[in-house]
Amino acid sequence: MMRQDFLRHIAACNTADLPGGRIPVRLAGAPVGWAKPGVAAVLGRDGLDFADSADLALAGRQLAAAGLCRWRDEAFDVRAQHDGAALGTVDRGVLPCLGIQAIGVHVNGLVRRQDGVHLWVARRAADKALDPGKLDHLVAGGVAAGMDAATTLIKEAGEEAAIPPDLARQAQHVGRIAYAMERPEGLRRDMLECYDLDLPESFIPHPADGEVEGFDLWPVVRAVEAVRTTVDFKFNVNLVLIDLFLRLGLIDPASQEGKELRRGLFAPG
Repeated sequence: MMRQDFLRHIAACNTADLPGGRIPVRLAGAPVGWAKPGVAAVLGRDGLDFADSADLALAGRQLAAAGLCRWRDEAFDVRAQHDGAALGTVDRGVLPCLGIQAIGVHVNGLVRRQDGVHLWVARRAADKALDPGKLDHLVAGGVAAGMDAATTLIKEAGEEAAIPPDLARQAQHVGRIAYAMERPEGLRRDMLECYDLDLPESFIPHPADGEVEGFDLWPVVRAVEAVRTTVDFKFNVNLVLIDLFLRLGLIDPASQEGKELRRGLFAPG
């Protein structure tokens, strides 16, 4: 029988034991990731020390050609720390193979009505490579090379939900969530920049780029029950929603469960 609680989602997103037998990945001498020893063997290297961005990009192509990752043709910055300077770039599909941290943006689309707070919920398109058909946030996406969270939010809001830039800029940053997770595509070391966006009742989002099939407006208590009792939401969306529920007082932050959730959400990833 499936556990029906919130802590299981945090546990499910923190399944990686680091370093866990992995070897360090370095770019220009700085530690940027962790990879299984077999990755170095595929590349014909003794270790995974990359001299510069071009050296890392070449390795990424080799790994994709060997079938160890899926080339996405989308460059992401590589950093030693999430808030540090970019040391180079690598294709998004290579990140999990080398255990390099990715930064993403997740937006809670909220409508505050007289009958309570409501949440816009997206359903991912059935042809998505990762987690097709799962429930998702109104806006979510990875931060591509040369961009930051704020500009990514505005870009993704327009592309995914047809939210005008002036409205998207009203989103409020509410925190960061990190995790390290074993996934079929490799080691996911993600840092999520979390936002709340209050939307007028008159605004109706609609799919603009095919990433999602459509949107539904849920009473937030329905989302609480879905997260507690199902795995219908994409794995990392659950974490951002749990934080939202705590901030809205739908989970008592002073309770034992609330304290454990806070520790789990904001432990180093």
